[in-house]
Amino acid sequence: MKLLEANTVYGGYGGADILKGATVHVDKDEIVVIVGPNGAGKSTLMKAVFGLLHVREGEVLYKGEAITNGKPEQMVRRGIAYVPQEKNVFPSLTVEENLEMGAYLIRGDIRPRKEKVYEVFPKLRERRRQQAGLMSGGERQMVAMGRALMIDPELLMLDEPTAGLSPRLIDETFERIIRIRKLGIGVLMVEQNAKQALAIADRGYVLATGANRFEDTGPNLLANREVAEMFLGG
Repeated sequence: MKLLEANTVYGGYGGADILKGATVHVDKDEIVVIVGPNGAGKSTLMKAVFGLLHVREGEVLYKGEAITNGKPEQMVRRGIAYVPQEKNVFPSLTVEENLEMGAYLIRGDIRPRKEKVYEVFPKLRERRRQQAGLMSGGERQMVAMGRALMIDPELLMLDEPTAGLSPRLIDETFERIIRIRKLGIGVLMVEQNAKQALAIADRGYVLATGANRFEDTGPNLLANREVAEMFLGG
């Protein structure tokens, strides 16, 4: 059974559809990447899946159950974590407090979950008492991803996780995403660094004007000349 399915989704802001039949699915233990030009609807599709945008037509299924237009809190309770591109940490709180905020729906001892996050992001353990707002962009991204992992998700959704990062930090972020997949977590990611993202992806989707243009394995999309010329800079 597929972990996530978004089938023929239409939706947008106001009266205009940005998504025009977009489809994506994610299996367990799989990294799936959505790429495409600016304005293609990539982030909009993520928001539609997570209940942040109204789906006018189509359906979203999670483990075979309909979750179309569910509330974000319901998504979290089901085991879906979402990391937006911006405003994804509490700047006035410490790293550790940010992680604890991620577990606000969890009852019982959250220390094992925190340890799991620190194993994936060792630097966060070193900086756990530092205010998140004083950290670099790459470090804040680690905090945001770590906080998402505190719910012990089955699906992690990342919107532009390497935006604004240096090449070294981009490589490090992708390495962490591979490590997260090895924990048995499915990853759905929107990414502008398309070549690097497709290089670690099990599968990828190329969106254009709100609809699927290409779908294939990461390596096959990288090797596709039309995809390269149109969307990957040749």
